[in-house]
Amino acid sequence: MTYALWIVQVLLALLFLFSGVMKLVMPIEEMTKQVPMPGGFLRFIGVCEVLGGLGLVLPGLFRVRPGLTPLAAVGLIIIMIGAVVITVATMGLGPALLPLATGLFLLFVAYGRWRLAPSR
Repeated sequence: MTYALWIVQVLLALLFLFSGVMKLVMPIEEMTKQVPMPGGFLRFIGVCEVLGGLGLVLPGLFRVRPGLTPLAAVGLIIIMIGAVVITVATMGLGPALLPLATGLFLLFVAYGRWRLAPSR
């Protein structure tokens, strides 16, 4: 179970690091064309995604405060709930399956690191 959790954590960390860095690097005008939200809020989401992506891996990797990993996963679940709602409202149900699946993987990490195989 530990190996599966680590694999999912690393893949999710890479996903959120990429997504967050893109939100921080991309010009605000480009982002607001694609997503009807304020640019400052999208930058804030990018910062949260980068910090959450780091929080999925670094505490367990360095064995410093490993209890932060499930908290990072829960924070990213909240972001994914918002992503599902916005995606359903703007693009429909089909494209919303990707953030929904990501949220379910985050739920697996949060539950796994809290109950199944907590890092010590």
